[in-house]
Amino acid sequence: MLRTPRWLARSVRHKLLAMALLPLLVALPLLLIAVAMWSAVAYDRLLITKVRSDLAVARGYFDQLRSEVGSGVRGVAVSAPLLAALASGRPVTAGRLQQERHMLGLDFLVLLSPTGEALGAADPVAAGATPTELWSDVRTQLQPGGPAGAAQARLKRLSADELAPIAPHLLPRLSIALVPTRNAAPDERSREQRALVLMSAHPVTDLQGRERGVLVGGVLLNQNLAFIDHINRIVYPDGSLPFGSQGTATLFLDDVRITTNVRLFQDERAIGTRVSQAVRERVLNRGETWLDRAFVVNDWYVSAYEPLTNARGERIGMLYVGFLERPFRWVRWAMLGVIGLIFLAVMAASGWLSVRWARSIFRPVERMNDTMRAVELGDPHARVGQLRAQDELGALAGHLDELLDVINDNTQALQRWGQELDAKVAERTQALAQSHASLERAQAQLVKSEKLAAIGQLTASVAHEINNPIAVMQGNLDLIRDTLGVQATPVRDELKLLDEQVERMRLIVTQLLQYARPTEYAGYVDSLDVNRVMADSLVLVGHLLHQSGIGIERDCQAQRPAGMNRQELQQVVINLLIIAIQAMPQGVTLTLRTRDWATEDSAVAGAELQVQDSGPGLSADAMERLFRPFFTTKNDGNGLGLWISQGLVERYGGAVLAANRTDGHSGAVFTVRLLTEPQASERVDTRDGRPGLVG
Repeated sequence: MLRTPRWLARSVRHKLLAMALLPLLVALPLLLIAVAMWSAVAYDRLLITKVRSDLAVARGYFDQLRSEVGSGVRGVAVSAPLLAALASGRPVTAGRLQQERHMLGLDFLVLLSPTGEALGAADPVAAGATPTELWSDVRTQLQPGGPAGAAQARLKRLSADELAPIAPHLLPRLSIALVPTRNAAPDERSREQRALVLMSAHPVTDLQGRERGVLVGGVLLNQNLAFIDHINRIVYPDGSLPFGSQGTATLFLDDVRITTNVRLFQDERAIGTRVSQAVRERVLNRGETWLDRAFVVNDWYVSAYEPLTNARGERIGMLYVGFLERPFRWVRWAMLGVIGLIFLAVMAASGWLSVRWARSIFRPVERMNDTMRAVELGDPHARVGQLRAQDELGALAGHLDELLDVINDNTQALQRWGQELDAKVAERTQALAQSHASLERAQAQLVKSEKLAAIGQLTASVAHEINNPIAVMQGNLDLIRDTLGVQATPVRDELKLLDEQVERMRLIVTQLLQYARPTEYAGYVDSLDVNRVMADSLVLVGHLLHQSGIGIERDCQAQRPAGMNRQELQQVVINLLIIAIQAMPQGVTLTLRTRDWATEDSAVAGAELQVQDSGPGLSADAMERLFRPFFTTKNDGNGLGLWISQGLVERYGGAVLAANRTDGHSGAVFTVRLLTEPQASERVDTRDGRPGLVG
């Protein structure tokens, strides 16, 4: 399912603009692309049609030249002066043949005997017979129904040796240096030495019909600039190509340009360059006509190539016409640019009109939306106001203002009622809160007193029952030690261990009695310097710090005194130090801090001590059971240290807080918070780090 974009879903303005402009933004570019594609295809077809007609014109002129050469040679062969000279036995003069050659525009004109010997020529020729292959080809042309007919010249590819006997003066035009050409087929030759000629032969007979000789004439196409320029003028007369394009024509011997008006440089023709391998394969090898773009020497041309064949049907050359493509390409892009500009102008005008018309719709909607937003932000007097639009949107805006007036009146009435109700509820709540707080304090104190009384009775009974066996055990241990004397040495360690365990049981009983009967064990209250108490406690646990290699970092900034018995506070601090030392690995640092503290109204104030270790910290289970009696994480502990410490501190209105470090390091933090003026306080939960004092 297609999802609407967030920017479109949140704004009527965007929706209206999208509805108005989206057809333009989609349809017009698609139309432009279609026009561009159609124009490209149509333009290319037009250019191909143009070059096809140009090739037809060039081919027509070439065929006309063949006919003119053939008919010209035939006319001379049957002329009366030539027949008269042969009938009288006089030699045919070179001047006569030269005059005929010039009149016919031929490059050579030679009269041969029936056996192939030169009887006369327009230009000096080599003595002796013509080459066998050339003479055989001449005789083939003279046969009735020959391949080319008697009245049309044949296209012939001759070597220099074949041309030399009949037109030695043309040999300098044969040697053409081959120019390395981009994309041409590989060729090891460096020069082109062959000739491409239009040649016609006609028998010369006397009045009795006897053959007296053969007249051979023709045109050499190699470097025949006048011929190719004439074709170019016929195919591409001045002004026939628009936009500054240039037309060109070329004759190829195989794939070599032997005459052309294509320029290699500014004044140098591209004679000796070769056609690309793709054109050669298609035209010379497959005999097809090329009608397409082609890279000619150094630029792209709309080109037409047609194969030229000899009498045997062999493809020996090509006829080419074409014109420069670049001006037409520029014109096509210019036309597309103009069309694109027109499309952009239409889109801009349509978009502007769409925005103008859409504004009459989204402006009222935006004003209503802004009004509702202002009301939501607390402006009860915000209104849409009078609108120009008299349509449904204008009526809707008026109804909205009326509705807001009604809501505002009702809201003010509700606020008055609410204020009156809040005042009554607050008054009643305050009274209930005071009663409830007093009840809770009394109930908590009663519960605690009952607990302490029950624990005191139980503890007194247990202590009485345990102290007697302890005294008996201790007396018997002393008697054994005195009776055995030196003989007790082997079991000295075991006796010492029994003494320690008996002392431990006595200590547990004493601590139970101290917690259960605090008034009997409470000492006098001093105004203590917590910094000094911290320092004295460190001296008492110095041996433990030295054994474990734990360093001390102190930050003592407390200025207020703490109201508590010195021995009891020192017992609490030493207990916390021992817990921290046992939880820490060797070589780390124990941090001790003291600070002043006070409530926000400064009604209650005092000082606090903080012991921060670098151990593993407190687990969730340990945090839950930390201050319960007999809970311990050590195998040799009794679990009464923190329980007793908390009882001692709370006796003076203070609290012991426990939490994990929050500075990115592992470890636990124990905080002892004390009052400057001690007072009774209920015991509260201190696991979450909140103050545990109620004044």
